[in-house]
Amino acid sequence: MRRLHHVITAAALAATFAGSAYGARGLTVKGSDTMVILGQRWAEQYMNANPGRIIQVTGGGSGTGIAALINGTTEICMASRPMKADEKRKLRDRYQSMGVEIAVAKDGLSIYLNEQNPVKELSFEQLRDIYTGAITNWKQVGGSDAQIVLYGRENSSGTYVYFKDNVLLGRDYSARCQTLPGTAAVVNAVAKDPNGIGYGGAAYAKGVRDCAVKKDASSPAVLPSAATIKDGSYPVTRDLYLYTRLKPAGEAKKFIDYVLSTEGQSLATQVGYFPIR
Repeated sequence: MRRLHHVITAAALAATFAGSAYGARGLTVKGSDTMVILGQRWAEQYMNANPGRIIQVTGGGSGTGIAALINGTTEICMASRPMKADEKRKLRDRYQSMGVEIAVAKDGLSIYLNEQNPVKELSFEQLRDIYTGAITNWKQVGGSDAQIVLYGRENSSGTYVYFKDNVLLGRDYSARCQTLPGTAAVVNAVAKDPNGIGYGGAAYAKGVRDCAVKKDASSPAVLPSAATIKDGSYPVTRDLYLYTRLKPAGEAKKFIDYVLSTEGQSLATQVGYFPIR
């Protein structure tokens, strides 16, 4: 079943939105770097099936996409985290709408380790201590006697926010964490650094090794996979979203309907993510 939740308080604006959703520049989709590969695949296949249609997909981070949705420079925002209350208030103040949230795929947020790293599993508590700076050496978690090198995302990233809220429980990242402008950059850094650790979308885990994650010390260690994400046993599972200002109409609705179709959800699996249903 599609997950489509919306609040529309100014129905008169819907016609304006529908008219602006597709013009000379095409339909614009902006936001999450985690989702950009998936968004581009959806757009490519949609345009192949609908000659003459134009879908422009760009990244920049979930926060950047949400800001663009609020200021009117994108019709659709991709986000790897839910919108915050203050972001919804800004939409309400400008458009008299709290926005429309559509869950379109699932992601197992992977913990990346270098392939030479002997550590195979980490608990939430260990990850929290590593990324807040309480644990600084791999030998403290069963690895080699070497300093842990932290890689993460910039604070405009939905993945940064999700990891901070759900793994670090709101605590600040260590000052030693190197922030990089995209998940691909995090993967590349960890792949080259035997002592590195990073996090990001499952689809990007190429040339690195996924670390199994334990919810707590007594829980089993679980790797991200289609089965463990579907059954909820992988503890770092999240929904990926598309947001619009008002109820989707016109070209935006057609594109989102395609994303949620059997073909669109199959593409999510092919890219390395997981269907929403």
